[in-house]
Parts: sequence; structure tokens; C-alpha cells
Amino acid sequence: MKNSILFFCLAFGQFILGQTLSDTTKIEIDSVSIDTISVVEFKNEIHNAKAIKRFLQKLDSIEITKKNKVRIVHIGDSHIQADLFSGKMRSLLQNKFGNAGLGFTFPYNLASTNGSHYIKYSSSISFLNQRNVKPNEGKPVGLSGIALYSDENDFVVELNVRDRSYAFNSIKIVAPIKGNFNLAKTSKNIVMVSSKPKVIYHKIKSGEALSIIADKYNCSVSEIKKANNLRSNNIQAGKTLRIPTDENEPVKITKSEFIPLNISEDKHSYNYYSEESLDKIYITSNDKTKDFSLNGLVLENKNSGIVYSAIGVNGAKCSDYLKYPLFFQQLQTIEADLVVISLGTNESFDKQETIIFYTQLEEMLLSIKKQNPSVEILLTTPPPSLFQRKYPNTFVASYAKAILEFAEKNNYAVWDMYKNMGGLYSVNSNANKGLMSKDKVHYSKQGYELQGELFFKALMETYNNYKLIE
Repeated sequence: MKNSILFFCLAFGQFILGQTLSDTTKIEIDSVSIDTISVVEFKNEIHNAKAIKRFLQKLDSIEITKKNKVRIVHIGDSHIQADLFSGKMRSLLQNKFGNAGLGFTFPYNLASTNGSHYIKYSSSISFLNQRNVKPNEGKPVGLSGIALYSDENDFVVELNVRDRSYAFNSIKIVAPIKGNFNLAKTSKNIVMVSSKPKVIYHKIKSGEALSIIADKYNCSVSEIKKANNLRSNNIQAGKTLRIPTDENEPVKITKSEFIPLNISEDKHSYNYYSEESLDKIYITSNDKTKDFSLNGLVLENKNSGIVYSAIGVNGAKCSDYLKYPLFFQQLQTIEADLVVISLGTNESFDKQETIIFYTQLEEMLLSIKKQNPSVEILLTTPPPSLFQRKYPNTFVASYAKAILEFAEKNNYAVWDMYKNMGGLYSVNSNANKGLMSKDKVHYSKQGYELQGELFFKALMETYNNYKLIE
């Protein structure tokens, strides 16, 4: 019996002690004491850090020279779409190395879903949308994992920066169809003067008859009855009558005309650069085409530092990203130095066998490398969760172990979020600390930000070790 317990515990990496984190938040790492076996404290670190050496070199360069940008893109599921975990990483890295821009952004609200709070989008029309978690029906699903499209050719999408620290100088509009968008910084109001029939209203006074009112306005009784849908000559004091007239009155019509900018195009995006910092821009339709689709935007400023993009789709799995080759092609527009992948939760709730998850993850990474040969990749293990808010999710435990073994074999770096958040039996304890949402799958804002703090701490430990060695 003891040997069975020992095997179980070793298989899921639970022989680790509690670790005190920043502030007063504490994660209890699941542990079991068996006989006299010594327990080694778990270390928050990046495993196989040699796989991201070029990325660490670039961090060192921008810290020393204060020149150039380092671009990171964090890809995942609902844990990433809300941009809380990734948002904390962005904030911490930019505080240390410089803010070079928000990076990838998408009008999630126009697709009727949640997203980052940094940018506000509004539109003059309602768009259709298609997500990568749905069957592939040939819709233009690309970099965002969500296609936003329309066949209307007269619309305006307004982008407003809510957080001025993410004002931008350059913008890329990522779209699969060329020539169907314009950009504008400002609009001018054109006033057109026209005319319309003059409308006169008369409030009926006590003692007035239709014939008296008709004589007053030089029209007939029948014309007044027709204009007001009256069946008889009976009228009531205090009511209002519409009086027909042949007169016209001037009317001013104001129309906004957007002044298009000179934009350049490359294989997957429209590009614009402004010397002045922008916090608002208009995306308008090109009336020469009818099919419009949008896969996202990339915003950067002219400073050196970190650009941290986040791309997530609620419910997404590796297989969902793999359904759409356009995702991997458009990933080139971000020009990433490091790709961070955080997937596995939705596979576990499908009770997907570890070997299948492993195979699909490998295929996804190979697809990324094929389109972006120089990029380095860092994987995170999925966080602990419960089935039906009761039962420990043993699938993510198995995935975490497989990811660590896979990464070592194939030269990818890994941050073990599964163990850093406590392991198999940690969920209820984390929930009691306010780190989990009610479903015991997702985390609270505090929980996601804690993940970001832990990830940043591990990455900076690796970075500092690199500087000592180099």
C-alpha cells in the first residue's frame, strides 16, 4: 500500500512544500509524508532555460542600451482572453524594461465576448463573427482566433485608448483580404442644406370648429381631416391638429467625412506610422469592395522596451488553432521573439488522453516554427482545477508531467504553473484565499494576477542567472 501511495505521489509531483509569495498571499503545495523519504522544496523556475537564450540576450540588450523592442505573444484559452494573467506580465515586464506598446488587440465586444479593458471599440454596424472553437466553415478565422466580418460597405469602427500609457505611433490592421479598409485620424463635418415640407401644428381652443381653423390657415376642412385621419368634423379643445401646407422650410444635414491616411500593405496587414502619439483612430470601409473581415490590430509606440501581446479564445484547445492555417501565417505580423503557450484546460475537460494532447501540442508548435523559424517558445503547464467543482482534475496533472518531459526532449522552455499554483489538491485551498472563481476552473482577478507575478518572478530569476553566467 505504501509503495502504491509513493508511486502516485511521485507521478504527479506532489512532494513539495508550501512557498511564501509576494505580499501576504500563500500557496500551499500539496504534500504527503511517507516513511523517511526526504522532501525537496519546489523551486519556481523556468525549466530548460537554454531554449530561450536569444530572448534573454535581447532582454539584456534593451536593458543596457535602451534601444529596440522585444516582442512577446502569449497564446491560450479563456485564461488568456480576459488578459489578466498576461496583463500582469505585460505590466511587470514593461515597468522593468520599458513600455513599447500594447501589442495585439481585438474588438472582442463587437464579437459579443469579453476581452482586455485597455482599448474601447465602437462600430456603426453589427458584425458577424466566427470563433475557432466552432467547426471550420471556411470563415476568415485568423490571428485573433475569432473572425469579425460583414458584407456591408459603409461602416466606421472607432478605436479609443482607455489607458494613455498605451497610446500608439504605429498600427497594423491584420486582415485576410487586401484593400477593404481605410484608416483615418480625423473627420470633418460637411453641412448640406436641403428643404422639407413645413409642418404647422395648431392647438384647438374652446369654441373652435374645423371650418374656422381651415380659414385661418387658408386650407380646406377635408385637407385637415385627411392630414389627421379624422372621420368626422368633431374636434376636442386641447388636442393638436397637423395643418397641411405647401410651404417648404430649409434643413441642414451634417455628415461626417473621414479623411483617409496613406497606409502601406504587406502580406497580412495594413500599416500606418504617425510621428505624433495617437489615442484614437477610425477604421472605415472601402466602398469598392463588399466583403470585410478583421483578425485584429497590433499597436506599438516608438519607445524601446517590451511589447506583450495576448491572444486567447474562450474554450480553445490546440486542435482549434490547428483548424485554421491563417492563424499561423498571420502570427508573423507580431514579429515575436518569444511565444508563450498556455493551453490544456479545455482538453482536460474533454478528458483527452495525454498522448493526444501531447501530439496536438507538438503539431501546433511545429506550425508556429514553420511560419516563424527564429522564434523561441516557452510553454506553461495548465493550472489546477476541479471537475464539477468537486473532483481533482488528474488530466492536467498528467499533461503537466508530459509537457515537462516533451519540452526537455524537444528543446522548449517550460514554466510549471500547475505546481506553482499548488498542484492536484490545491483548488479548494486557493478558493478559500479568494484566488478561484465559483466554477473552480477559472481564477479570480487576484488569482490570475498572482499567476502573472509568479511567472514574472521565475522569468527574472532565469534572466538574472543568464546575466551572471554571460
